[in-house]
Amino acid sequence: MRDILELENVSLIYQSELKETEAVKDLSFSVKDGEFVSIIGPSGCGKTTVLSMIAGLIPTTKGKILYKNEQIEKVSSGVSYMLQRDELFPWRTIEKNVYLPLEIKKIKDASAYERANDLIKKYGLEDFKKAFPHELSGGMRQRAALIRTLSTSPDVLLLDEPFSALDYQTRLSVCNDVYKIIKSEKKTAILVTHDISEAISLSDRILVLTKRPATLYKEHVLPFNKRLSPLKRREQKEFPILFDVLWRELNDEN
Repeated sequence: MRDILELENVSLIYQSELKETEAVKDLSFSVKDGEFVSIIGPSGCGKTTVLSMIAGLIPTTKGKILYKNEQIEKVSSGVSYMLQRDELFPWRTIEKNVYLPLEIKKIKDASAYERANDLIKKYGLEDFKKAFPHELSGGMRQRAALIRTLSTSPDVLLLDEPFSALDYQTRLSVCNDVYKIIKSEKKTAILVTHDISEAISLSDRILVLTKRPATLYKEHVLPFNKRLSPLKRREQKEFPILFDVLWRELNDEN
């Protein structure tokens, strides 16, 4: 598989009237086409900031971010961001929420809307497309949010703690759903999470960042059969061993 995304010695410094804050320092890693990569690190280390730079929302202070060998200098149509909460507009139906990115980008091509409708049908929301968000369960809302993220046919999905607002049981089920959808659509995904178990259950590879300023501390390629679902991964003997290793790395004085 080829690299679809590359970060080359990326640094970010926030400026204020009183001081400079170095948030990210010389961060380098690459992501292959179709890969699912999770980023974990100490609280406040800058994980979400890294996603925002990849999305083109925040310019880097130093270094380069490349998408398909082209430097990202603004928001790219090939990269789409899914936030912590579903952020569905309560006054719009599920169908209209899914269409929103197409409307924002002024895409009027009928085939784009047909594709969005196909996604709604394919992933079990056909009977609810005229419903409003408050009429859906938390898991269904999150599925609608993912379909909305996919509606513009991005290559790379950026997932910022997308399951954090859900209760534990729903979270397990939605993780499974989201993983299946991403793999079925052959998308590349980068997940930021505080949940070690979540990272292990979903990822092909896990990147561990240091405390601020964030840089790459460790990298783990996971040993699981790619056909295993996130729920089945949790039953594997390697799962608790990996959890212990990652927990110790996060609590290291790195």
